[in-house]
Amino acid sequence: MQSLPPHTWNAGLYDSKHHFVADYGEQLIELLAPKPGESILDLGCGTGHLACKIAAFGARVVGVDNSPDMIRLACQNYPDLTFIQAESSDYCPDEPFDAIFSNAALHWMPDAERVAACMWNALKPGGRLVAEFGSRGNIRAILTGINQALQAYGYYLLQETLPWYFPALGEYASLLEKQGFRVVYAADFDRPTPLEGEDGLRNWLAMFGGSFFQLIPADQTDEIMADIETRLRPMLYRDGRWVADYRRLRIVALKEQAE
Repeated sequence: MQSLPPHTWNAGLYDSKHHFVADYGEQLIELLAPKPGESILDLGCGTGHLACKIAAFGARVVGVDNSPDMIRLACQNYPDLTFIQAESSDYCPDEPFDAIFSNAALHWMPDAERVAACMWNALKPGGRLVAEFGSRGNIRAILTGINQALQAYGYYLLQETLPWYFPALGEYASLLEKQGFRVVYAADFDRPTPLEGEDGLRNWLAMFGGSFFQLIPADQTDEIMADIETRLRPMLYRDGRWVADYRRLRIVALKEQAE
């Protein structure tokens, strides 16, 4: 079985056409409720916009992302904040944090048990984890359209090779509890997400699904993307814009003080 190539990030496209990621993340900051003087880790910080909003509450924020392009742009956007390029499953801070914040990132980390252990180790006793990411059934329609179009051109997309981890609520809550966390809030909800412009779906495919097309000739990639648009237009094109079929898991967990 051939794995998909590693996903590469286009930070400029992310900022210009996919700002909805940070826009929706502002709701998660309300749940985080940062306090002045707290140390907070933004895990999967992207280009740094939410780290900046957290810092505005007076918290000391460190943003971590595995993409050099994302970290470069984050440092450019917010030179007064600290950003570190590192794998989230390997990151080990010098000092533990009061809280970990993660928006739209944990579903890009398929080694979930290892990531949970790293998050546990990165938190102080009494610290909290506040996260939102894709849950089971996220982008089901988009994935179906991709798969059908690829098959029409003689390519096959195997579930085992997908770059994402979309767990059910109970699955992920149990994983955190196994690590030692106390899950105090969890919600699984649909969040249809408008995409910007007539090329919204194509830009989404280029941004988040680029690894599907890296081994396909460029001219054929354009044909396949057009085919995906044709297949998905009846379901996901509404009132003059594309709408991604997102489903989200939002969770708050505590690393309780030792008795």
